[in-house]
Amino acid sequence: MSAAGTIKKPQLAEQGFKYQLIAPSIFVLLLIGIFPLVYLLIVSFQGITMMDNDTSFHGLRNYAALFGDTRLWEALLHTLLFTAIALPLELILGLLMAQLFIDHLPGRQVFVALLVLPVVIAPIVSGATWSLMFDNRFGPINQIIGWLTGEEATLLWTISPDLVYPAILVAEIWQWTPFMFLLLLAALSGVDKSQLEAASIDGAGYWRIFFRIVLPAIWPVMAVAILIRGLDLFRLFDIVWALTRGGPGTMTETISIFTYVKGFQQFETSYTAAVALIIIILLSLVVFLALRRVGLSR
Repeated sequence: MSAAGTIKKPQLAEQGFKYQLIAPSIFVLLLIGIFPLVYLLIVSFQGITMMDNDTSFHGLRNYAALFGDTRLWEALLHTLLFTAIALPLELILGLLMAQLFIDHLPGRQVFVALLVLPVVIAPIVSGATWSLMFDNRFGPINQIIGWLTGEEATLLWTISPDLVYPAILVAEIWQWTPFMFLLLLAALSGVDKSQLEAASIDGAGYWRIFFRIVLPAIWPVMAVAILIRGLDLFRLFDIVWALTRGGPGTMTETISIFTYVKGFQQFETSYTAAVALIIIILLSLVVFLALRRVGLSR
């Protein structure tokens, strides 16, 4: 037997032993991740409802019903509208805050710790708190507006169609802007200071330095932050549910609230499974394309 063959056998045995060690954990992860997805797929082809436990094959009936469900498409539109407004505002405000605190200001650690407090609050608790603040009789927001205007303010923030979207967006942006702030502050802290000093000596202005040096340097972190918050906004549920329950009517119903109502209040199990599966596929595609776009997937 050659020396190469003698060396190769222990290496193969060592690799096999490593695979045996991680095999149980991989199996558990696959079981947890794949089994619900497979079960969801099976249920979506059945006819299970609150009144009928029909597990027979129904073909694409549930998927065909999606295209004619106006409420579903409205919920999707509401979700995209929340995402399109809240995400840029959270990004811009987080970046401005990060720029402010990148310098060593007096009491910087204390202010940063206070600013990130909203992130650690449970969203449903945050929504309930804002619901109390928006109360038309006892909420402090209407009282402050009344003091400023000199007359009693009875704004119905969570009922009026003209005010309900601003109310939800204020609560959402208040809670999650600090998340963007933390990520962008960490990214800005890693920018090479020597490049900034060299550009400043060469006469480059603030905006030229920002767009030519700072923004490319922090873009990978910014892209990940945008992706995380975009996905989180797409599944927006807690704050909207605490404030409006999707109302007035279904005016603020997001896709998550629609799925919850269909699945856990109206018990249209198979139809809800079809909706959830389509959402999973769409989000997976968006994540894949986004990761390829920012160069994190090869």
